[in-house]
Amino acid sequence: MPTEYNDLRLGAIMEPFRFHLFLCTQQKPEGVACCPVSGSIEVCEALQREIEARGLTHEVQLTTCGCMGLCDEGPVMVVYPEGVWYRRVRPADVNEIVDRHLLGSKPLERLMWSDAAAMKALSIDHGEKYRAAMAARDCAGTLPDSLHQTIRSFMPSRVILTALELDVFTTVGEGANAEEIAGRIDASTRGAEMLLNALVSLGLLTKSGGAYRNSQNAARFFAKGSKDNQREGLMHTANIWHRWSTLTDAVRRGARVPIDSARPPDWTRNFIAGMQHNAKDRAPLVVKALGAEGVRRILDLGGGSGIYSIAFAKANGEARAEILDLPEVLPLTAGYVRNAGVEAQIALRAGDMLGDDLGSGYDLILLNAICHMFSSEQNQELFRRARQALVLGGRLAVQDFILNPDKTGPQQAALFSLNMLVGTEAGASYSEPEYVAWMQAAGFADVRRIALPGPSDLIVGRAAK
Repeated sequence: MPTEYNDLRLGAIMEPFRFHLFLCTQQKPEGVACCPVSGSIEVCEALQREIEARGLTHEVQLTTCGCMGLCDEGPVMVVYPEGVWYRRVRPADVNEIVDRHLLGSKPLERLMWSDAAAMKALSIDHGEKYRAAMAARDCAGTLPDSLHQTIRSFMPSRVILTALELDVFTTVGEGANAEEIAGRIDASTRGAEMLLNALVSLGLLTKSGGAYRNSQNAARFFAKGSKDNQREGLMHTANIWHRWSTLTDAVRRGARVPIDSARPPDWTRNFIAGMQHNAKDRAPLVVKALGAEGVRRILDLGGGSGIYSIAFAKANGEARAEILDLPEVLPLTAGYVRNAGVEAQIALRAGDMLGDDLGSGYDLILLNAICHMFSSEQNQELFRRARQALVLGGRLAVQDFILNPDKTGPQQAALFSLNMLVGTEAGASYSEPEYVAWMQAAGFADVRRIALPGPSDLIVGRAAK
């Protein structure tokens, strides 16, 4: 056997970090022993915080992993290069593990598991029982757990959306019991208590002595007064829920179907807030991908909150943007632009991009999360008119979910296409070949796709004729 292979096998030259921690976080069906049930997720979070706080991020690699076959002794963690196994680790043990093992190079003996023979026997026994159980389920024609979970995944989603609609997390505040919360949200005590208990099971609330309190994430993202509160934007998702309940009929009809309930009065505000939250991190990426240098006149079609025009204005003090959107949207747009301090660079124009004159002389036209609302024919006509509004060499930039050629993925784009089915007359997600063909037919050349992190990409073309 070559010497090089022996060195690799023994780990002599294969450890890029001083320590490498493997922690099991494999979730199993409810009622089955597993490390997450014993608290491995909380252990992982505590380890991440402590490693960062001690300045060890470049020396210690923390990796979550699948089942090690020792579920009843979890949470289970292995530390390399020594190969030290720990069992029944708790968040309260993390400081001591970091102090003694990672900083002091002395394993924490009280948590160590060093009976290799017993560990191997337990792991083998676990594996055999698991395979036998899976074989029995398959023979009986039992629905796989993963598929069953997917089918019922609307339940936890609906719990959270209802809590957002009722503003439960703001109401909980610093802590309250079910009766107090029910009175504040105008609900029955019975119904409120069931909802609150379900939120505890989802990790969004805690319960002690009958009092409910927000988890860290709930307080940060869902409660009024937090700088990161996203409730208003997420209310748009709650509004979408009602449309998705018509999916069966929409599939039969091929377009959205009428529903009895009218749009709530704050629908537009929630929609724009939701788009603002979605685009907050993406706007700088789009500016970087397109480049702000040399961009003087921008037309931002359906600009909503103005987040992309604002990003260009901040990147280039000479850029001037015009946002074209519906009259009911522009007062909201004005507030976002004013708060960003770029009013001198951004003008607002009320109109309908499908019918109104777009103007002329622009060197960049933006269509961010717009094309999926329209039919193929509407997009082709919009691209043609956009070409007329651009100077020679100007660019049309489309950012959207982009399907693969056979339209079966990516999954988020395929699901979003159904979102357009239930919500619009003719909208859909479209494929890269479709966007390229439309742009080329409208007089654009050098059409290319620019990949962005996340679920959407750019399709960009230059006005050529």
